[in-house]
Amino acid sequence: RLSTKYDNGKLTIMNKYSYMLTVAGIFAVIGVLHALRLWFGWEGIIGGWPVPQWLSWVAVVVAFFLAYQGWQLSQKR
Repeated sequence: RLSTKYDNGKLTIMNKYSYMLTVAGIFAVIGVLHALRLWFGWEGIIGGWPVPQWLSWVAVVVAFFLAYQGWQLSQKR
């Protein structure tokens, strides 16, 4: 068991396989968004600070690596 939620008063437990697959999907979306930022040259500003493009290169590599690892772990049973 990794996390729990209540669904109509019934306790449902999310197992580690579905959790890892969900995490992999989230990191894949983050990686795609950073890749699109690089492709289209979108600006990123956080709290008035312009985020440099090189930071998105790092984020793409890290996000896709984590997505791949999450997917790999979700396939192990």
